[in-house]
Amino acid sequence: MNKTIGSSRFAKASSRSASATHVARARKALWYPGDDAPEYLDGSIPGDYGFDPFSLGKDKKNLERFRESEVIHGRWAMLGSLGCLAVELTGNGNWLEAPKWAIEGADPSYLGQSFPSGLPLILGIQFVAMAGSEAFRQRETDPMKRIYPGGSFDPLGYGKNADAAKLEELKTKEIKNGRLAMFSMAGYYAQGLAVGKGPIACLQEHAADPFHVNIATNGVSVPIY
Repeated sequence: MNKTIGSSRFAKASSRSASATHVARARKALWYPGDDAPEYLDGSIPGDYGFDPFSLGKDKKNLERFRESEVIHGRWAMLGSLGCLAVELTGNGNWLEAPKWAIEGADPSYLGQSFPSGLPLILGIQFVAMAGSEAFRQRETDPMKRIYPGGSFDPLGYGKNADAAKLEELKTKEIKNGRLAMFSMAGYYAQGLAVGKGPIACLQEHAADPFHVNIATNGVSVPIY
């Protein structure tokens, strides 16, 4: 009987230990320490930290759609953020002035070079290129392959000889940088609307006089100043 009681206590202790380990693993690396991740966010998606306070991804189809949208928007935001910086760093004005040619009916210019093509031609080229590539991408039924198609586009050779663990690491880095870029683009828009300047000019002015040139003194973000 003592052996039975001892075995029972050992089984309960083991069960409690296993449960504690399971809970500890479930809480690990979450966006909000001390909270549990939703059951449908099991860590299998790159960059998953259990963040879904409104349970928007509870439905599997929604979760797949939201992940695809996040990755695609993140990629566009990274390109856009780089473009906003490049145009200013190369001395070609700022990104706020970039679309003026379309508004004024002039020819577009890139890096100081003018091209004899109007807005209808540019829109037509973009429509054909984007619609064609998206139509081809949407033919893939696997949601993960639709986001990460693989293939020959790997100019820096990051995925050439990478194993599965390395590819997962690269996917996590991509989504992290994409999220940061989306915040950056939102900041560029807000900054441009508030002061009418690009990010490089604003950074230089802030660095020169941080206490008098900041978000609280631009006359828009904090109206009392």
